[in-house]
Amino acid sequence: MTPVVTAGSASVPTSARLVDFVTLLREHNIHAGPSETIDAAAAVVALGTTDPGVLRSGLAACLLRRNGQRAVFDQLFDLYFLGVSLSAARPSENPDDLRERLIATLVQGADTAELAREALNTFGAYGGAGESAGRVTQASGAGWSSYLTMKSLRQEEISEEVARTMGGTGQFDTAVRTIEARRRVDRFRTEVRTEARLRSAELRGTDYIARRGVENSTDRTDFLGAREQDLAEMRRLVHPLARKLASRLAVRRKKAVRGQIDLRRTLRRSMATGGVPVDPVLRARKRGRPDLVVLADVSGSVSGFAEFTLQLVQALQDQFSKVRSFGFVDTCAEITHHFTPGEPPPPGFARDIVRAGGVARFGSSNYGEVLQGFVDHYLDAVGPRTCVLILGDARTNRTDPNLAALQAITERAKAVYWLNPEPSRSWSTGDSAAEAYTDIVTMHECRNVAQLAEVIGRLLPA
Repeated sequence: MTPVVTAGSASVPTSARLVDFVTLLREHNIHAGPSETIDAAAAVVALGTTDPGVLRSGLAACLLRRNGQRAVFDQLFDLYFLGVSLSAARPSENPDDLRERLIATLVQGADTAELAREALNTFGAYGGAGESAGRVTQASGAGWSSYLTMKSLRQEEISEEVARTMGGTGQFDTAVRTIEARRRVDRFRTEVRTEARLRSAELRGTDYIARRGVENSTDRTDFLGAREQDLAEMRRLVHPLARKLASRLAVRRKKAVRGQIDLRRTLRRSMATGGVPVDPVLRARKRGRPDLVVLADVSGSVSGFAEFTLQLVQALQDQFSKVRSFGFVDTCAEITHHFTPGEPPPPGFARDIVRAGGVARFGSSNYGEVLQGFVDHYLDAVGPRTCVLILGDARTNRTDPNLAALQAITERAKAVYWLNPEPSRSWSTGDSAAEAYTDIVTMHECRNVAQLAEVIGRLLPA
């Protein structure tokens, strides 16, 4: 007999639900192939469907192969393998009492799943959702919002109250309590989001929410829209990504110095064999590694992108003979000394650079002034073995883009690449000078970690 899983409003065979689940994983860039799907089916048979937590772990072990994919997997798993009970928790008649019970439960570290349902019923319904004794209405404008729920609960106040109520009096204890309180509140917020997503699937269908209501994986999250927790997850991807890119660059460097035929010497040697190149002559092996110069916009609009890329470059510095970093907002200054070899920079270091690095005078990006300043003071950092990476959105605040200064840099460097965190469709909008700069250098869209890794792995010279 085929087991059945309740997901949304319909009961369907587990095999069909698993196939749909894997199909959605692929649409979210989690590449689970036929062999992984067969393993997952075997895991369902072995583990059963009575314990969703055990089933979740088993399927994750079978279907996931890369870092940064678990968050998307968990969201889709909830939609396809968990049901939602609208009668399990009623709206609270006393919202203040609900907040007090939530704070007490968080202080104790107890389970808050039931409170998450009650809070969503109390604060999260809009457009008629949840009316008629807890039954879901089918109004087109109805829905459930975790944002409204957490806003009504006053999340920051709850976190502070939990930290105050927990034990400990010393300065170290205070810091630990604050971190732990935030972790517990974040866990509760995740439960509210999960419940809201399940309720929305009841309203609009599982497939609709799976395609439109699931957050991207960490490596697919746009730098410009990333939240602080997203940036923290991205930082954890730096060293695995750096190791992969370092291996790729080392292999390419090895291939670049082996197997290149010296045509002139090969033809000369072939004269001894009647013009047949029996014994090809290879070019002399080139020693040394290229230099790298990074010119990064650290202004607020693109600071997350600059931070991640600079951290990645620092992790890759062993692949280059010399790495020099320059930051800018409306003036340019060297920031190499802000990085210690072998040590990751602290979170938010772009703000420290802006405050103390001499990279800002008036606070608004001015690419023309920056490029001219680099040419006037730091052009000697660029040579025939230098690769230059420019990081920024090319938004000049309608000032002169100074194409001549960029041309001067490209004439000295081995290669110049511009990495832009904005989508290419925005390069011709507003105050962006991206299209003007592309007449001189090749500009690449780098909106997320996946695009950045692909571009750096493909472009950096051997």
